[in-house]
Amino acid sequence: MESGIVKMKEVPKQDRPRERLIEYGPGNLSNQELMAILFGTGTRKENVYQLAERVLKHFEGIGMLREVTIEELIKVKGIGQAKGVVLLAAVELGKRIQHFQEKDRYVIRSPEDGGANFLMEEMCALKQEHFVAIFLNTKNQVIHRQTIFIGSLNASIVHPYFMRIDRSMFLRGG
Repeated sequence: MESGIVKMKEVPKQDRPRERLIEYGPGNLSNQELMAILFGTGTRKENVYQLAERVLKHFEGIGMLREVTIEELIKVKGIGQAKGVVLLAAVELGKRIQHFQEKDRYVIRSPEDGGANFLMEEMCALKQEHFVAIFLNTKNQVIHRQTIFIGSLNASIVHPYFMRIDRSMFLRGG
């Protein structure tokens, strides 16, 4: 411990993030501990915990990491291309897992489930009104979503004629 930095091998085994994940599960680890596992090592001047904490502070928590780029990551001292790529891969994997669950297993039990929860994240950034139909199976699981009409900035006029949907359209995937 010549440099004053506590190295991971000097931390008691039960307090190391990998061992804590195995013992208590990933849900019991902090964002800093999860990031430390991804990084694996710190730098000459700070241990992996300190590096993870600094990265989280730099990006004001994990929320901004959703859209971070490799260029933004490697501007952070101590984050090179290797650590940046690992973090980007973890973020992308998280996005894909979230998208897979919503798309393939989402259940609608109320109007809030359909509009606010299922469509809001995707539709909140749209510049025009969209009239969207959501098709459910007998277990109320989403099997297909189809944009029926795109309107103006603040209106979407739909006539019953447009509601005729060819069943083969979503049997073959839309």
